[in-house]
Amino acid sequence: MHCAIADPVVSTVLDRLHGEAEVEMLGFSERRRFGLPRLRRRRPAGPVDWEAARAVYRDKYISLEREQGNLLYLLARSLGATRAAEFGTSFGISTIYLAAAMRDNGGGLALGSEIEPTKAAVANENLALAGLAEYAEVRVGDARETLADPGGPLDLVLIDGFPHLNLTMLQLLAPHLSPGGIVMADNVGSFPREMGPYVDWVQDPANGFRSTTLPLRGGTELSVRMAPASA
Repeated sequence: MHCAIADPVVSTVLDRLHGEAEVEMLGFSERRRFGLPRLRRRRPAGPVDWEAARAVYRDKYISLEREQGNLLYLLARSLGATRAAEFGTSFGISTIYLAAAMRDNGGGLALGSEIEPTKAAVANENLALAGLAEYAEVRVGDARETLADPGGPLDLVLIDGFPHLNLTMLQLLAPHLSPGGIVMADNVGSFPREMGPYVDWVQDPANGFRSTTLPLRGGTELSVRMAPASA
């Protein structure tokens, strides 16, 4: 069976990107300066300073690790996914895994979102280098606007953007997710306060999902959209 992520063209790009991301993470760990705790609210109950957030993350990978990418690819393949969406493209690591699955599934589209134009441009370059550009589209801007209309039913959703917005994005995309579709969310353990409402919502069966937390880096929430009960 053909596997695009084992293709030397694709794997070379992924190896480079994962290597750069790992070096970056080591630097953050050594300096103890990585993460949203750097962001300061204007007042205790005030809104997050999103301009400060963008300044912190403008040139950072903030990406899935390889084992998470492999899981994302396998989930998309197992679903036979032909349309997926992600909140938080960054430099395109996760998009490559999704686009690779689209190619191996016989065609489809991985719909990315990135608020930073420079990051989106690099992500598109990486997709082209991996030979997967025709299976992906990276929309630039606020994902609450760019993903409001994903262009059709979704088989899979990746939530890996600002933790404060992850529940908003899940609720925005859930109506477009087909029954049996999967949502994968990163960092539920790294940011328990910010991601707590997300986990509570998606683990409440009344909201249409069955969900569990996997012990992958930072905590990975894996959720399945359940079919409506028969009348």
